[in-house]
This record gives sequence, structure tokens and C-alpha cells, in this order.
Amino acid sequence: MSSKRSTAGSGVPAYTTFCAALSRWSLRAAVLGLVLLVACVQWQVIGRYVMNDSPTWTEPVALLLVLYITALAVAVGVRDAGHLGMESIVALLPRGAQRVAEALIHVCVIAFAVLMAMAGWEWLTLKWDEPKPMLGVPEGLDFLPLVIAGALIVLFCIEHLIALLRGHTIEEAGV
Repeated sequence: MSSKRSTAGSGVPAYTTFCAALSRWSLRAAVLGLVLLVACVQWQVIGRYVMNDSPTWTEPVALLLVLYITALAVAVGVRDAGHLGMESIVALLPRGAQRVAEALIHVCVIAFAVLMAMAGWEWLTLKWDEPKPMLGVPEGLDFLPLVIAGALIVLFCIEHLIALLRGHTIEEAGV
């Protein structure tokens, strides 16, 4: 997918501005989560090897952070076209067929993201009343990243479809 062309010309649509802001905030949240993850693991190491008293909360918090970091990073990757694709095959097609293939890819990604968000929501509601061992927070928090990422991916793919119809592409939002 050719997602590096400029959106110059007709100005930046409000929806693209909204999605770019969502992408930036998602990336910032993922980076903050990564910093917290490193701090959590460091605390675990210090507790184990320096104080000889390993905190019980660090491992489950680290695992929870990994889920959120990954989900947010995946959503941002979809918006910035950093996800895996079959660009070489699409590039061999005539220009009209390339646009159809790109649209079909985005529709398939939307379908996957909707299913992911729906399944995540189902598990979230099923597990919400179960407390997480050693943390006391709902076990359903493990599935919230699926819902968040699914919703963001749908929004970002819709943005790509709109840009495709207009003959524009999406520029990376940056940090």
C-alpha cells in the first residue's frame, strides 16, 4: 500500500486530524507504558537480588503493561502503514486494481478488528467480576486492550479508505 504520498492540496480533513491525534496519544501512552514496564521489571530485579524480597505485584503488572503497549502499538502501526502487507504483489497490479486491492485489504482489516473488539468485549464482560491474583483488579482488564485496539484500527482503516477514495494517503502522525 502506498501510504507515503502527501495529503497536500485540499487541506487536511478533520477526520484525519482527529485520527492523527488519536495515533499520537496512543503512541505516547505506549511509550509511557514501556517506561513503566522497564521500571516495574527493574523493581523486580532490585527486589529479588538486592533486597532479597521480591515484590509480588511486579510480574502481573508487567504482563498487563505488555498487553496495553502491544495493542496500542499495533493500532498505530495500522494507521502508519507499518503493519505487514503484500505490497510487492499489489504493486504489480494496474493502478485501478491497486486501489481496489488496497480498499479490500482495509475492509478485511476492519472486519478482523471488529471481530477482535467484539471478542475482547465478550471476554472483558465475562471476566470483569474475577479479581486478578496479587493485584485485586478485574481479570477483564486483560481483554480491554483488544477492545481499544480494535476500535482504533477500525477508525484508522476508515481514514485510509477515505484517503484512498480522495486519492490521498495518510502521513505518519509522529510523536
